[in-house]
Amino acid sequence: MTSVDVAVVGAGLSGLACARRLTRAGTRVAVLEARDRVGGRTLNEPVGGGVVEIGGQWVGPSHDRVKALAAEVGVGTFPTHITGEHLYSRRDRVTRYRSDVPNRDLAGFADFRLAQFRLERMARLVDLDQPARDPRAARWDAETLESWISRRMRTRAGRELMRLSLEAVLAVDAAEISLLHWVFYIRAAGGLDPLIRTRGGYQQDRFTGGSQEIAVRVAAELDVRPGSPVRRIDQHGDRVRLTTDTGVVDAALAVLAIPPALTAAIEFDPPLPGARQQLAQRMPAGTVVKCTAIYDEPFWRAAGLSGHATSLDGPVKVVFDNSPPDGAFGALVAFVLARDARRLAGRPEDERTAAVLGRLGALFGPRAARPRQFVEQDWASEPWTRGCYAGYFGPGGWTDFGAVLREPAGRLHWAGTETATTSQATMDGAVRAGERAADEVLARLPREAPTAQEETHATA
Repeated sequence: MTSVDVAVVGAGLSGLACARRLTRAGTRVAVLEARDRVGGRTLNEPVGGGVVEIGGQWVGPSHDRVKALAAEVGVGTFPTHITGEHLYSRRDRVTRYRSDVPNRDLAGFADFRLAQFRLERMARLVDLDQPARDPRAARWDAETLESWISRRMRTRAGRELMRLSLEAVLAVDAAEISLLHWVFYIRAAGGLDPLIRTRGGYQQDRFTGGSQEIAVRVAAELDVRPGSPVRRIDQHGDRVRLTTDTGVVDAALAVLAIPPALTAAIEFDPPLPGARQQLAQRMPAGTVVKCTAIYDEPFWRAAGLSGHATSLDGPVKVVFDNSPPDGAFGALVAFVLARDARRLAGRPEDERTAAVLGRLGALFGPRAARPRQFVEQDWASEPWTRGCYAGYFGPGGWTDFGAVLREPAGRLHWAGTETATTSQATMDGAVRAGERAADEVLARLPREAPTAQEETHATA
């Protein structure tokens, strides 16, 4: 048995940010990670002498906490390539555009912008700490985004664009998500534009060397124990005992920095409060298959294309230029989202590859269908993730379970990007949530157990 002040479950960005802040305050911390790697929902894949990210990768101007953490460990950023015209595919007709949202269908574009205005006006009424507090917000939690789209939007093209925006941002179908959750997410981002823009938005920059490099460098400073899934957590007296596949860790307090749904895989004694247990069942993650096609060069740029495409035809809905900053090779990253991702994931590997490359060929020409390497990551099949980009609430979720999302359960505190109130469901939200949980623990810890510094002083 190992004894520490705080045990942190999960070595993603949230758990590592939490452990780093605690460690720097003189607290003894052990980070327990189920996988044999760190980084959680960030993951680098070596290709052609470089890397591509097959997990979370982008940051925007407002993502100051994750950028600050990256800078502190020596990881810089570079701009996402977005120069040139974008492609839009609807009913197998491919057109070019330059705006943030496809605007070839003027009536549909106007309908989308009007709906955006209405949603942002609603978002200003949402309390980020308790989104369902306002009676109007509680009413919004009783319906899905799809039902709102059907009632409020007037054109087929506009409705398709709003659904596509949701899928691209949260990898969720409009019929699955609470209207309040979408409005809350818009509020947490400062509007819908930051969510869908590249320049000035959430997709503006990437991390040099890949986003997982942040986690790797932070973990090097900490006591991280990979291959240690937590199977059981006992809270008795003034201690928490965490049983893992590699041993038992005893602590004064624990922070669970994992997706809410994963708490269902842990046995608790005493059991978690009923609302907290049901939260694990009511906050599933989105569904995404992230595919990257590697080429000798980013050939689309010579044709005046940015490498960015949006498509209503499926299965690929969104594409970005994911080439390295030096152009050593070309890369197109293609997202298969929500219902399309579930359908594609059930098909044989060769059929999945053919379906994705077929769409890339239809968008960017025959050369795009013949990459030198193809990488696929189905996050729903990851046992320690169970979906991406993050957990979300369906109708009634915020009203019934939002209050326990960040509320400690005895000696257990909660982190993870789902618990963030700013930049939620992003890497920045993960860091913010981890740092917030660390501050909660530090405020409580002196009353619960001596820190490493206090024990050293007492011994001296």
